[in-house]
Amino acid sequence: MPPAHELPATEQRSRKILIIDDDRLNIRILGGILKNEGYLLAEAGAGEEGLAVYEKFRPDLVLLDVMLPGIDGFETCRRLKQLYGDHCATVIFITARNESEDVVTGLAAGGVDYLPKPFKARQVLARIRTHLQNQILSEQQKLLVEQLSTADAAKNRFLGMAAHDLRNPLATIRGLSELIRESPASRIAPEDLELLNGIHDTSHSLLNLVNELLDLSVIESGELRLEPKPCNLSELIEKCAGQRTVDATKKRTRIVLPSPRPRLRVTIDPAKMQQVVDNLLSNAVKYSPHGSTVTVVIHGDRRHCGFAVQDQGPGIPENERARLFSNFGRLSVKPTGGEKSTGLGLAICRRIVEAHKGTITAENLPDRGCEFRVALPLLS
Repeated sequence: MPPAHELPATEQRSRKILIIDDDRLNIRILGGILKNEGYLLAEAGAGEEGLAVYEKFRPDLVLLDVMLPGIDGFETCRRLKQLYGDHCATVIFITARNESEDVVTGLAAGGVDYLPKPFKARQVLARIRTHLQNQILSEQQKLLVEQLSTADAAKNRFLGMAAHDLRNPLATIRGLSELIRESPASRIAPEDLELLNGIHDTSHSLLNLVNELLDLSVIESGELRLEPKPCNLSELIEKCAGQRTVDATKKRTRIVLPSPRPRLRVTIDPAKMQQVVDNLLSNAVKYSPHGSTVTVVIHGDRRHCGFAVQDQGPGIPENERARLFSNFGRLSVKPTGGEKSTGLGLAICRRIVEAHKGTITAENLPDRGCEFRVALPLLS
């Protein structure tokens, strides 16, 4: 069994090699060395002829002499690279000259190696096997990437369909539980009211999770579509802060906005950016202790504008920072009121901000707490 870094000989059989050399003796010598290894061979005696043979033969590797009638080996290699780009076969130059400037010229033209004359069979086979092994590994890697991409796309489609099918029933359960709980005609025993509240809170958490999974499936599939229009960023933030007041009040937390608030006109998708602002405010309230303050800072200059949300929570553990904006990137820090967290919100925020050509960052504050900062291109 071959070593782990080598591929079985069967993987290299039937690989096609094109020899371009005007010396028939060189072709006979190389042909004799390579045929015994099971390689399929083609030959050409000049650069232009080599280009024509390449088109029909489509080799996996080219052994190319430097000194050729007509266009030389370097120019032949350049034309092959121009014609076939990333799909061009591996090119190894064969030459009696081994001056450093020739090596540099050959590598610059697109070659990967040199075979010096006179040929030594073991050296020829070792170099060719190495390059073909690298080629086979690259092909296998590309195939694996394609298979993973196909599987990932199927996962996103399934995730999107499942989330879509679950959203309506969960919204109905949450809505009915609210209706029963808040109806004046309902006479609910305290122990039943506790169960009803549990149904409502659980359905609400599940609905949030389903909505985030649906958002993630859209983003991961590359189908995130923005509907940008001019918008006053301060007004959008003020609206989100008002919607978060109820949750903040339950924890005796204040959301403080700058006064006066600057008028900053940006071209954004208001619904998507509202999702970002709402998530950052929600997290700030969620991870801050009772009776704390969440501060919103709005900033802008001639080219950019944005906002920052500052909380008074425990901050981000340095050894967990890499997980902060990743899918399902939950940290060891827990919400202070027992709230649920899916680990998807910040990942979705990052994708939305980046789709707007902006940036989102997070830094711990000097005393305590954390600041999430969003910067967006300013409307010109």
